[in-house]
Amino acid sequence: MSDVIRLVDVRDEPLDLTEVFETVGDDVAGAVAMFVGTVRDHDGGRGVDALSYSSHPSVFDAMNAVASSVAEECAVTALAVVHRIGALEVGDVAVVAAASAPHRPEAFAACRELIERLKAQVPIWKLQLFDDGSEEWVGTP
Repeated sequence: MSDVIRLVDVRDEPLDLTEVFETVGDDVAGAVAMFVGTVRDHDGGRGVDALSYSSHPSVFDAMNAVASSVAEECAVTALAVVHRIGALEVGDVAVVAAASAPHRPEAFAACRELIERLKAQVPIWKLQLFDDGSEEWVGTP
């Protein structure tokens, strides 16, 4: 971990928003932007009952690479990102990303980059279980 990258993790237990918020807190940061991704009850016009996230063993290296690139390119004080794996139900928190910076534009921009790059570059896959009994993998190579 660096002074800027304060938390990068994948967990099979419920995520704590307060932990992530407090992790990026800093006296020089006047802004904290957070993204909280939750399990919704639908996708593509189909009802979702539950889902499950799984990850590749390289997940930590990939998450750290994403966080490092955002830290290098954005004027931030601190970054944190935690993703859930395992079985989740509708309403559960699946991912939390946060960025702090002296001002809100930088915090918003960094948080958005962090979550967008995480979704695009990190090997975490979602198995959606639909209410009609069917299932679908999302994000697999």
